[in-house]
Amino acid sequence: MKERVKSWVLALLVLGSLIESYYLIYRLPGSDSAVMSKNLYVKTDNMGPEEKVENLLYPDKMIIHMGEDRHTLFYPGTTFYDLILNRLKGRGFESFQRRSVQDFDWDKIRSENSGIELSFGSGIPVTLLQRVMQLSPDSLFEGESIDRIWIYNVKNDSKAHAVFFSTRGDIVYEAAKADLTVQDVQQHVDFGKNWSPYTAVNGDYYLPQDKVSLVKVEMPSGMYTIEQMQSNLFFDAGSTRYIPEKDGSKIYTDSKKSLQVDQEQNWMSYSDPAALPAGDSTPAKDALEAVDFVNQHGGWNGTYRLAATEEGRQERKVSFQQYYGSYPIISVPQMQYGVINLELQQGTVSFYERSLMYTEEDQAVKQLAELPGGEELENRLARLSPDLPIKDLTPAYLPVVKEEQLLLQPVWRVTFSDGSMVTLD
Repeated sequence: MKERVKSWVLALLVLGSLIESYYLIYRLPGSDSAVMSKNLYVKTDNMGPEEKVENLLYPDKMIIHMGEDRHTLFYPGTTFYDLILNRLKGRGFESFQRRSVQDFDWDKIRSENSGIELSFGSGIPVTLLQRVMQLSPDSLFEGESIDRIWIYNVKNDSKAHAVFFSTRGDIVYEAAKADLTVQDVQQHVDFGKNWSPYTAVNGDYYLPQDKVSLVKVEMPSGMYTIEQMQSNLFFDAGSTRYIPEKDGSKIYTDSKKSLQVDQEQNWMSYSDPAALPAGDSTPAKDALEAVDFVNQHGGWNGTYRLAATEEGRQERKVSFQQYYGSYPIISVPQMQYGVINLELQQGTVSFYERSLMYTEEDQAVKQLAELPGGEELENRLARLSPDLPIKDLTPAYLPVVKEEQLLLQPVWRVTFSDGSMVTLD
């Protein structure tokens, strides 16, 4: 009888040990929300490959001026965009002269002279621009950030002009020596002759005279697990503890760093307020540090472009914009997706946020779509806020979650002078 009791007790102890082992292995902190379905589970801890900073530095658009007030636009990844940009990367620019932006009649240059205008959105530090272009800046120019480069010909002038616009808005730098001939510039401009025509509006944005064709995309999507994020961001993921929040989000912390997950938005925010400062901080150094951080803590789940290096009160904000094909994916309050944001203090990352969603691009279903142009688009723009001038008009993709699919809906992204934005489909 005693032996039988001992056998039952031993069996119960073994069973209890197995159950406890199961929970220790499969129910680590955060696993309560881990997605385990066949469509959403991801085996690797990486969200994507590492990336070189040079591959993240490129213009958001290329404006071709053909004289007689004729213009067209090329976007990233298109044939002529890549051809012209690669040629310009191999040309040298030096002996920069600092001048006032008011020294030039830009409306006349835009309408009468042939040229190529590269737009870098919110700007790119010159020391980073040197990684993709052959620049020989002096100490003054080297400390600037550039949001536009305008290379153009002037009638009856035997040399090409190259002007770099400071993000400050009142200063430009003209390269007295540019390894480009008038014929080089004209050859690049000629690529736009038979392309879709655009009309310049107040020198701020360009309105297509015809409809713009692009694709509507639907592809399978899933979500990276919280365990993967813990493994990427914490030295010892097993030491974290879970703190529930009233708004439905979840926080995991090791008492120093914290990971907050909004499961409705599939969005994560990581903060390390105790990060030790690395020392000197410049826009270029912080951008490089941000790229390294993403490389080491998840990687890049798609094609990105350095979008901004903004100075805050005590930190610098670095943002990367995700692209599908030639156009950006917009992050909106209803659907946060398509951007990676970081904050740095004295060269060290203290804040990091991005979407937890991934897509299977090789299984994408594409359908041809058109965005309005010409008079129809002009009328729709006129009905927008009359008190805020439009500063930019760009084709873009609006992300929409549809069950376990991500839909990229083509839209016009309209940006106003105060930085606010609306979309037109």
